[in-house]
Amino acid sequence: MDAPATVRRARGADVPRLVPLIVEHAAFEDLPHRLAGRAEALAAALEATPPRLHAWLAECACDAIGYATASIDFSTLDAAPYLHMDCLFMRESWRGRSIGLHLWQTVRAFAEGCGCAAVQWQTPEWNEAAARFYLRLGARERRKRRYAFALEAAAAGGA
Repeated sequence: MDAPATVRRARGADVPRLVPLIVEHAAFEDLPHRLAGRAEALAAALEATPPRLHAWLAECACDAIGYATASIDFSTLDAAPYLHMDCLFMRESWRGRSIGLHLWQTVRAFAEGCGCAAVQWQTPEWNEAAARFYLRLGARERRKRRYAFALEAAAAGGA
């Protein structure tokens, strides 16, 4: 029988454990990532006061098996803070074991503790398994188009 999985808050010192998961997540979604040489920026975002990035790590027997990241933002339309969950990812061999649910519950509790009015996130259109998971949580799908405009300074590693 597998050892129980745990979820804990990730800090800057956990970046070496987070980066392989982030790279695997980007490959799963067929997305580019800019992590080469950027581990310091990720650690700094986790350690800033207040943190610019919040992260949680799912582990089993000292192996990193999943993660979630989020940031607090402000909704103009709600006139209230909300949590933007940027990532929730489980390694494929660990999916379907309720560990993703444990990550989600941890993120939700954090958002509630911060006084957020909502948690918002997105998933690729083709990711039907994720969509089913989110609907089972009670989330409502809102159709939108998502855009990104890369800024040269950020792409080059600037602030």
